[in-house]
Amino acid sequence: MARGGGAPGRWSRQRMGFVNTVLRCNLPPETQKLIGDGNVVYAEALWDHVTMDERELGFKAGDVIQVVDATNKEWWWGRIGDNEGWFPACFVRLRVNQDEPAEDLNAHLETDERAGAKEWPGLGSYSGPGLPGKEQMRANVIKEIMSTERDYINHLKDICEGYIKQCRRRTDMFTEEQLCSIFGNVEEIYKFQRKFLRILEKKYDKEQPHLSEIGRCFLEGQVHFQIYSEYCNNHPNACVQLSSLTKASKYVLFFEACRLLRKMIDISLDGFLLTPVQKICKYPLQLAELLKYTNPGHREYRDVEAALDAMRNVARLINERKRRLENLEKIARWQGSIEGWEGADVLSRSSHLIFSGELTKVSPPHARSQQRMFFLFDHQIVYCKKDLLRRDTLYYKGRLDTDRMEITDVQDGKENHLNVSVKNTLRLRSPSGEEVHLLCAKKPEQKQRWLRAFAEERRRVRSDRETGFALTEEQKKQAIANACKSRPAGKPKAASRAYCDFVLRAKEPALAAALPPQRVFMLEEPKRKASAFWHNISRLTPFKK
Repeated sequence: MARGGGAPGRWSRQRMGFVNTVLRCNLPPETQKLIGDGNVVYAEALWDHVTMDERELGFKAGDVIQVVDATNKEWWWGRIGDNEGWFPACFVRLRVNQDEPAEDLNAHLETDERAGAKEWPGLGSYSGPGLPGKEQMRANVIKEIMSTERDYINHLKDICEGYIKQCRRRTDMFTEEQLCSIFGNVEEIYKFQRKFLRILEKKYDKEQPHLSEIGRCFLEGQVHFQIYSEYCNNHPNACVQLSSLTKASKYVLFFEACRLLRKMIDISLDGFLLTPVQKICKYPLQLAELLKYTNPGHREYRDVEAALDAMRNVARLINERKRRLENLEKIARWQGSIEGWEGADVLSRSSHLIFSGELTKVSPPHARSQQRMFFLFDHQIVYCKKDLLRRDTLYYKGRLDTDRMEITDVQDGKENHLNVSVKNTLRLRSPSGEEVHLLCAKKPEQKQRWLRAFAEERRRVRSDRETGFALTEEQKKQAIANACKSRPAGKPKAASRAYCDFVLRAKEPALAAALPPQRVFMLEEPKRKASAFWHNISRLTPFKK
């Protein structure tokens, strides 16, 4: 197969600039010499390489690649089976034993794990003298973690001292608000990461890296890693703000002068700002590699295993918070479409729509039955009345505080509190018993869906309390302001189908792990032609039909 016109061009080098610096591997300089001497050199993929460029070689973590050409330090030419192409050198690690065929690698590792330590011929300084293969791989992973951590600190230092410090001196070009929008809490991250690196250095054994015990460091710092949530949430706004500024040539020249002044690598400011986002995602990958090459009998195995789970949880928490923040504006728009809204905004207490649908509400003192549309959020449930003529228009009628309500399943028949006959009903009751509401569904399965939804609401509230999730007043105000700006001038609240699609379009949240997928449904569509309003608001809920 002919090589596709040399290594990937400038666009690919820029795309990989960050990765090459942050994920630099300790690859031996004599790699090309080995290939030139006629040796067959194999490398093992550390991470997936997904590409749509036909010149590049795609692979998955763990694949073994034959390195054909390593003259370019960033992109190598390799072969997997009948496929050939360019791939980033920093995505792979040279195999310890180059004498084995590629297909025997996994089998050899498994045999070594069962049979105990075994001497593998090395590749000079890369393999290390006299270490068993798996221990050497563990040593290399730890070296890589330490190396990338030091590089990362240098990146953060460049951002803080090379850019932020210089920007603050130019009050004629930047306001403090602009700097907060562009750089977020990166200075807080820099302060934490310096402390974290010092802890890692204390646990790092330079003479025998494979004996280093760094898993405990991640466990102890897992709570502090949550500061990345704020940075990741702000990053899209930072990109918008930076893009707006760099439309003026004076800002482009200023940022380039900052880079040259500190002799930084050839990456633009937006590339540097992407570093923390990608770094927090790389920790689980690095720990997974460390666990892979740590024997179960190693005294640090359990710590590494726990650290991997902890960092995956941090990544999941950051993703969840980012998704919740994205939902704020959609909820604010939804509230803006409700006629006659009274009291505090939904966002004053809630940030997630759990479920919605039609129920019959029965309340004291006269046990009147009222058909209402209910929207269950975290901490509260809002109910509205449909317009008799314009069915996609809602009028606000009230809300109930789910934090102070007990939800119970009511048996069909006579209900004692309100002395009425009920069917497919659930009861909302205050602890004192002074406030009682009955919510009646049309079918038994609909009642079960609501019971599951209320259970999910309580689970989310507990999870937020345990993880410390809370919206800032600034985030709420920004969401409401954005919702007001995006509303077309002169449009009534009961808007057209296109406007409803625009207002309420949202990515559907993931289902709770505790709910079996085959038992999760959505409320039945009404027999009349479905309105885009109900269709789109239901997409905010985690229940599928």
